[in-house]
Amino acid sequence: MKKLVLITLFTLASICFVQAQNFKQHKVKQGETIEEIAKLYLVTPFDIYALNPDAKKKLTVGTVLIIPTSKIRPEEAVTETKEVIGYRYHRAKKKETLYSISKLYNVSVEDIKKYNTYLYANNLKKGDKIKIPRFKTVIAKAELSNTLKKYTVEPKEGKWRVAYKFGITVPELEALNPNMNEVLQPGDVLNVPNIADNEEKAIEEDFNYYTVQKSEGYMALNRKFGVTQEELETLNPELKESGLKLGMVIKVPATANAAIAGEDIENTDLTKTNFENLKTKRLALMLPYRLNRIDVDSVQEAKTAIKNDTRLSISLDFHVGVEMALDSAKQLGISTNLKVFDTRDQLSEVSNILKNNDFSTYDAIIGPLFPKNLERVAASVKGDHIPVISPFTTPENLYDNVFQTVPSIELMRKEMIRYVKSDTLPKHIVIIADAKNKVVSDQLKSEFVAAKQIFSRKDKDGKDSNYILISDLEDMFLEGENIVFLETQNEAFASNVTSMLNGLNNEDQQIVLMTTQNSSLYEEGKNISNYHLSNLNFTFPSANKTLATPTTNGFITKYKSLYGVEPNKFAIRGFDLTLDILLRLASKEDLYEATTPELETEYLENKFRYTKKYFGGYYNEAVYIVKYKDLTKVEAE
Repeated sequence: MKKLVLITLFTLASICFVQAQNFKQHKVKQGETIEEIAKLYLVTPFDIYALNPDAKKKLTVGTVLIIPTSKIRPEEAVTETKEVIGYRYHRAKKKETLYSISKLYNVSVEDIKKYNTYLYANNLKKGDKIKIPRFKTVIAKAELSNTLKKYTVEPKEGKWRVAYKFGITVPELEALNPNMNEVLQPGDVLNVPNIADNEEKAIEEDFNYYTVQKSEGYMALNRKFGVTQEELETLNPELKESGLKLGMVIKVPATANAAIAGEDIENTDLTKTNFENLKTKRLALMLPYRLNRIDVDSVQEAKTAIKNDTRLSISLDFHVGVEMALDSAKQLGISTNLKVFDTRDQLSEVSNILKNNDFSTYDAIIGPLFPKNLERVAASVKGDHIPVISPFTTPENLYDNVFQTVPSIELMRKEMIRYVKSDTLPKHIVIIADAKNKVVSDQLKSEFVAAKQIFSRKDKDGKDSNYILISDLEDMFLEGENIVFLETQNEAFASNVTSMLNGLNNEDQQIVLMTTQNSSLYEEGKNISNYHLSNLNFTFPSANKTLATPTTNGFITKYKSLYGVEPNKFAIRGFDLTLDILLRLASKEDLYEATTPELETEYLENKFRYTKKYFGGYYNEAVYIVKYKDLTKVEAE
């Protein structure tokens, strides 16, 4: 009886607490996830977990969750809008800056740039004639019809700038815009909190800004930037009330520049950890073998198919790597039950597999290879929270149970830029691109302001001709090291440029060729000389590195003894990826618990460090920087 009374009192107290705080209650429905519920109420999953800690372990149908009030306010607000009523014209004098001119006319630097757009990319010069807008301020009491409004992205604005401007975290911005591009472009239209214009926070150029990472506290930021909690709270008064939160954009001193570039994370050898979970693992492997097209009784036909069918060849190589990873894991005490499915690379066959099999007790599903098929599988099993591993491709929809194991193009580009910036010595940079890669060229120009840009020549109709002339490179290079970014996916253009650069490369002006894109064009292009690439120390970002030879690695030795040749990159990836999954599964209760941004693993040619996308799945952030040296590819130092 006493227990019943206590439970009743506790329940009443909980209800009173919820009502007092103006919180809502939500009853979990079949198939709902925390991320979907958070979206519904315009809050973050972390806000829900803070009030419902048991939801982290298991979310069952019928569970009643306490939902906090959204920070995006729906109430009536007084808005101040500025209306342009005309312009003044000002001719820049010697030593004048945008800041001094803005003070002279009582307008912001941003307002001057907005009506003189060339100033976003160029510095103000003596003699420049610029337009100074004249404004009329309109004050209105407006009832907000909803909690959101539309915002058009301005030049040079990334996610963190928009998030900071509207007082939300980057994850909250991503939550409001599930289809937002990874890299924002001027003109993109976003959902943002419906706050008054005068409540928007301005970016101050005298400071740097930093996005708070998972589990980062004041002590970690002190080590990273050398600033105390009190100093951070002085720069960011809101921290006194809210504290640090994942994805929050905070102001930091300008001297924190070097620390923002990031810290190297040491690799973790999971084979040396104490395994917590040695239950037999259940894995599914879904690959496009398309065996229905082959007479398996005919050895010759099977050999021909393997030789001519790229998808079958990749599937078989990857499968061999998977099987050998299972054997290696077994020697460590990890047993696996693997079931293999032939997707036939058909969506209908994938649907049949899902219909005729129960995957609710599987630890992970590897594949299918191609995005549409993989997304069908991920959507089907996400209710049971079964991890789905994408081995080679980048899914269009990164569901919260998907692991994208190949780093994105945007991430590899950022890592390449970080690599170049990490060398603090003065550098001379030239960017060569075709018309299709003008956006990439402009992005590099914004990162390296002093860089010179060259674009491929046009024909008489104004179309890209995919070549440049030697005269285009005159006076482009200085004595010492010159970095050339070549941004193209056209083999003829790449061949044209690399040939000319090789001819200009000498002891006085050394040219280092780089790209921020996938290197497959250069590796597979028949007209691009490996000798030229090696001579130019061609450097690029990559999801994998080339295995150093000779090697005494057990996998390589066993593979050669079984098949008489060294394994190709698909077999090695099958081995690396599967062994990593099994070791993570053995180290924790499930793959989600074994995945944190601080954990980086590395095997033969691949490394893995996953970060969870807000309202989405996990993507691999581990990138190699690789370069050609003496006609071989090696990891850059």
